[in-house]
Amino acid sequence: MMAWCSILFILGVLAFLDSIFTFGEIFRRVNSVLFMLVSLGVLIRIRFKMKVNETGKLMSKVSQLEAENRLYSEGKRPAPEPTTKLYE
Repeated sequence: MMAWCSILFILGVLAFLDSIFTFGEIFRRVNSVLFMLVSLGVLIRIRFKMKVNETGKLMSKVSQLEAENRLYSEGKRPAPEPTTKLYE
């Protein structure tokens, strides 16, 4: 992610220098395309990381449920949690 942000920063600096020194019309087109592609890469990377994070949470939940299932199948049920309700 740091590499993508560095590339975007460098492109921003180049765009700023282009606006000051007017390197030419070709550089502006190329720079805008590079901005678009790097931004797309950042969005894809963020989406991928979100999916990996969600998958990790689900995997931990599955392992927790498997451990509880193992306890129930062995007949060792955990003690029920005490409730603070006075009347049920």
